[in-house]
Amino acid sequence: MKIAVDFDGTIVEHKYPKIGKVMPFAFETLIELQKQGHQLILWTYRAGKELDDAVNFCSENGLEFYAVNKNMPEEEYDETISRKIYADVYIDDRNFGGFPGWSLIWKLLSKNDPFNAGEFFEMTNFEKKKNSFSEKIKKLLG
Repeated sequence: MKIAVDFDGTIVEHKYPKIGKVMPFAFETLIELQKQGHQLILWTYRAGKELDDAVNFCSENGLEFYAVNKNMPEEEYDETISRKIYADVYIDDRNFGGFPGWSLIWKLLSKNDPFNAGEFFEMTNFEKKKNSFSEKIKKLLG
């Protein structure tokens, strides 16, 4: 499966243009997903030096991407190619409902669960936000 992964707010806390603190379980999850055969694409707003910094930071933490801001490593960008990345799954902090956390992503995407993330993700902020959002919708609908 191809998985497009954002950097700021997803792999690290959002401190653009600086590199924020690593999100809990980010590298562990992504490296394990790669070991299971998934192709990871870094899919980020960053460009130039800031993009190089992000790629190098990931590499220093043991993560090499299949491609960076493109569909495949050999793709050359020009004005005739859409900048939209094709993937089976997109992991981004700007998702509807926010970033669910790496433990939930692991639980949903992995073929096994060596970190026993199931117990951890039960009470993540995503679950709390989801419940809060559901309550707001119920109130709006009467």
